Amino acid sequence: MKKSLYQAIALSTGLLLSGSALAEVTGNIGASSNYLWRGTTQTSNEAAIQGGLDYAHDSGFYAGTWASNVDFGDETSYELDFYGGYGGNFTEDLTYDVSYLYYAYPDAEASIDFGEIAIVLGWKWLGVGYSQVVNADSDVSGASDEKDWSYLQANASFPLTEKLSLALHYGYSQGDVVEDLFGDTYADYNVTLSAETDMGTVSFMASDTDLPDSDVKIVLGYSYGFTL
Repeated sequence: MKKSLYQAIALSTGLLLSGSALAEVTGNIGASSNYLWRGTTQTSNEAAIQGGLDYAHDSGFYAGTWASNVDFGDETSYELDFYGGYGGNFTEDLTYDVSYLYYAYPDAEASIDFGEIAIVLGWKWLGVGYSQVVNADSDVSGASDEKDWSYLQANASFPLTEKLSLALHYGYSQGDVVEDLFGDTYADYNVTLSAETDMGTVSFMASDTDLPDSDVKIVLGYSYGFTL
């Protein structure tokens, strides 16, 4: 369950997609000390290797795929995501993004794939978004309606220096699926410090939720992007 590329990318890390991007194909590879998605670990608090490919057109259309190892305590070993969307500007400072993201787990014994639609609005350093599950396999949870699952987010990103930036995130997961999986609806929040280097981006994140017995998780990350 990924922190989406242009969605939880754009949202969970506080970045926003711009409709003025040049048409190009890019790739990214990276590693993280823990794969967190909406505040919860997808790797049993172990490290993850991740990477993806993206196509972005200057019209605002984009599409891509992203993969990571996961550990749910069963035979499922990896996640493979597919997404597409359209982003642009209402004004110079006000941006929008509409996307669909499909979460796939090809080697899972159960049917746990699902997809969601996300809407993101951005103003300068601030971004807000809403995601709603629109299709889900039968084994995602024990809820009677596997699509009763939504997510609200607010994010802020601030440059501290030419290469150093700070991002703040708050999210809220709700719906019958969330209550079945986690026992209740819940909020997640994190603070991320990122540094751009000649060899890629290094990040340091402190993340927590308001779920019972939750504690602060420190996540170190590295990613390298390249143009194809």
